[in-house]
Amino acid sequence: MAPADSISIFAEGTFDEQILELVNYLARALPEDTRAAYIQPFQESLASAEGQKPIEEDEERRRKVFGSVIAEVTGLGDGSDKEIEGFFNLLFSHFLTLFPHNAPETRTHLDSLLNAISSSPGHASAKYRTLSNLFNAIPRQSGLRLPVYKTLLDLASANDEIDILGIDQTEVDKWLSEWDISSEDKSAFLKLLVDAFQKAGQSTTSLQYQLSYVRSLPSSSSSAQSAAVDAIAAAFRLPSYFDYDSLFRLDAVVAVKDHELFSLLHIFLNDGLPQYKAWAQAHADALSKYELDSSELERKIRLLTLATLGFQNIGRDLPYSVIASALQIEPSQVESWVIDTIRAGLLTGKLSQTAQTLHVTRATARAFEREQWELLEKRLQAWKAGLASVLETVSASRKKVSASPATAGAGAAAAAAPAKAAENVANAAGIETATAVAQAAVA
Repeated sequence: MAPADSISIFAEGTFDEQILELVNYLARALPEDTRAAYIQPFQESLASAEGQKPIEEDEERRRKVFGSVIAEVTGLGDGSDKEIEGFFNLLFSHFLTLFPHNAPETRTHLDSLLNAISSSPGHASAKYRTLSNLFNAIPRQSGLRLPVYKTLLDLASANDEIDILGIDQTEVDKWLSEWDISSEDKSAFLKLLVDAFQKAGQSTTSLQYQLSYVRSLPSSSSSAQSAAVDAIAAAFRLPSYFDYDSLFRLDAVVAVKDHELFSLLHIFLNDGLPQYKAWAQAHADALSKYELDSSELERKIRLLTLATLGFQNIGRDLPYSVIASALQIEPSQVESWVIDTIRAGLLTGKLSQTAQTLHVTRATARAFEREQWELLEKRLQAWKAGLASVLETVSASRKKVSASPATAGAGAAAAAAPAKAAENVANAAGIETATAVAQAAVA
């Protein structure tokens, strides 16, 4: 039920007829013998005295009458889901027409309506549709969209139904760039998303919004640094998270360089198991404080160590003994660790039980700094030199085919030679394909 672009809500009938339709719906909740008395004041306020402008031509009177209707809305009313949705669509139509988006009374009335909808018991699906309709009816740039979506988010989170909203981070980023709200409000909204997804048990999504939340805060502020520490801890707690370089590039994270978790982050970016064990021994209290599982962190540092080893040896055969030494494991455990690293998306290769080697075809670098660029440059230079040799070979083959009519049938084979030769050269250079070069550059 993801909100769509701004839509318009249309209603038929005159203003008088529509107001009485709203009031009659509200009167349903009253005893039948009191309904007429409840409706009468609204009928009188709609009537125009002699010499008075018709209400259709008097916007101030219409605003006053409609304001009195809003004051009577304290819940969803006594109707079916369809009737509830229709009542509020008509109400929203007048609300958005009569009250300027930037007027203080507009926000007061909106808050009253949102509270009436969200606090009423039952009718969950009608609530979602009603709030979504209001969100979509409000212009995309209006800051009024924020409190409406916050109400939707609170409702879904309270009912453990956050997936029903279909929240997409790209769309959220677009909203925040459009809404006319303060930077503080933007940050607060992102924090709501962090907490909502964390409550729903969707830690990976929560961390994505946590990183956006950190970016939204002034990096030197205490709130940004506190959020940065929380983001680092959340990243360590996630078994499937390995992109620590993106954390390291946040200004707020760099600002907490004296924090104990920052030193652990540095180890996960640059070092291996010995350095982690030394840190864990010296910071046992930090593991407990931030709910970090030491055995899980050992697993992650081993996977990252193997990925780094693989990146340094793309296109080569890695002996099991070298892997076992780097990971501090028995040679018999190498294959299971390689498989785990492949499953984590950090490495691609082929195991040879006979040769006791791993042939690495792709690997992810923990960080892409000068050393990684230089390594990639060497591979590209080797590939370039190899391709020059391929071109010479192909050119020579074509000359031989052209000179000898008897070998004209070999033309197809000669035409296929460049692709096959390029593949051989790429393999020799330690890069599977041209696509692998791009992968290596961004890994």
